[in-house]
Amino acid sequence: MIAFQNAFGLRADGVVDDIVWSTLIEASWTPGSRVLYLRTPNLRGDDVAELQTVLNRLGFDCGRVDGIFGPATQNALSEFQRNIGTDGNGICTPDTVGILQRVSSQSGSGPGVAVVREREELSDSTPEKTARVVIGGFDGVTDLVRAAQHRAAGVFPLATTVEGDVLAHAQTANRYGADVYVGFEHSAQESCTIYFYEVPTFVSIGGRSLAERIVATITDRIPELTVRAEGVRHPVLRETRMPAVLCSMGPNTLVRLKTAAVANAVVSSLRDWLTAPLEKP
Repeated sequence: MIAFQNAFGLRADGVVDDIVWSTLIEASWTPGSRVLYLRTPNLRGDDVAELQTVLNRLGFDCGRVDGIFGPATQNALSEFQRNIGTDGNGICTPDTVGILQRVSSQSGSGPGVAVVREREELSDSTPEKTARVVIGGFDGVTDLVRAAQHRAAGVFPLATTVEGDVLAHAQTANRYGADVYVGFEHSAQESCTIYFYEVPTFVSIGGRSLAERIVATITDRIPELTVRAEGVRHPVLRETRMPAVLCSMGPNTLVRLKTAAVANAVVSSLRDWLTAPLEKP
């Protein structure tokens, strides 16, 4: 199980929770094993992720490779179909998969247009007064979320918070048109991990650069805490459509003692990141 979790960008703890179970189901779908099309709820699976990967490498922008067949994937597929002279209906049949495989055999293995587009979008700074910052909190970190929101409110007038489950966090951030999402959760580990979205064929460069900046700031200001950055396939990072990080904070006793310092470090990191998203900390 740990090998599976490592291969699919999940937390390698050997526990089969809801996230791992849904990933196991999605991993059972292979390209061409079913017809892919836009519907509600969206189709999800590794076959969708492979379709997105191939289309992105061919220059048809699906957005991030998240394994979710949404409007962006349908539009990219329709554009590809029209470019090869077929009906651009946005439906991926086994025949479509065969054509994509033949065409993509000449495309190489680069990151694709989605990563290039994200890098271009992050090339400019975002003013503090207009930055839409969403701060989310899960069970066990109420004080930390409140401290982060209080600190953020003095820097980002449009900052807001969200509570609830993963879906509520992602939907709120997406509907708000957030520039960035920062989530907090309690960690059972004796260290902190700042997670960003990464799967084998895609990494959010914005999320990774923000995570690395938070790690650098906390390490500098709060040396008592051990902190690192890691790319994972966590649902809140997968569902959000903007650069996002999830701060998993531990040990609980020390984090509580350092609540104000952690909140200040994260908000300071956000401010620096919004000024220069791609600059190394």
